[in-house]
Amino acid sequence: MTQHFQKEIEKLKKKILHLSAMVEESLTLAVKAVTNRDPALARQIIDFDNEIDEMEVDVEEECLKTLALHQPVAIDLRFIIAVLKINNDLERIGDLASNIAERTTDLVQWKNRDVPFDLPAMLAHSVTMVKKSTDALISMDPALAREVCASDDYMDELHRLAFKTVQEEIKNKPEMVEYYIPLLSVSRVLERIADHATNIAEDVIYMVEGQIIRHRGGE
Repeated sequence: MTQHFQKEIEKLKKKILHLSAMVEESLTLAVKAVTNRDPALARQIIDFDNEIDEMEVDVEEECLKTLALHQPVAIDLRFIIAVLKINNDLERIGDLASNIAERTTDLVQWKNRDVPFDLPAMLAHSVTMVKKSTDALISMDPALAREVCASDDYMDELHRLAFKTVQEEIKNKPEMVEYYIPLLSVSRVLERIADHATNIAEDVIYMVEGQIIRHRGGE
């Protein structure tokens, strides 16, 4: 590896880690906004998504430039391919955090209503999965990445329970449908965020070990 190529790889690492920090912050604030029904904070998150989008484009352009100029092979090629895929998943998590923030405006008028399912557990678990997946990326830790993959089933189960509970609530209290539907939307978005965190973890494993584990249930 030439010294110039090594500098390009280091620059790429810094950019993808900066993007992961931006996305993690956006999701954490989105959780806070929807928990506190805070529309002002929600607006900040929605506006911040433009910065995440710009950073995602910057990382992609850097990857493509490095591929074109250096034509890497083996582990270096694998690293750049993984960064391209992780970059896309991080941008999608940013979009979904913005989506959660948008639901805050639908829920603000119901500020004192109880949530009929375990939303705090879903919020906490999604943040943990994203944090662990980005930590695995930073430390190039496939063992931590596998923990993320294994924990996705728990989020799926939480979402199934939320869907079933909301379905029953709407049957019993149809006048509350405008409250329950945005809540269910948040649950669905959190489940999708967990899927993207799992994708990142799988790509970390590919990056470090050269092993594609997608469609194998994280084994």
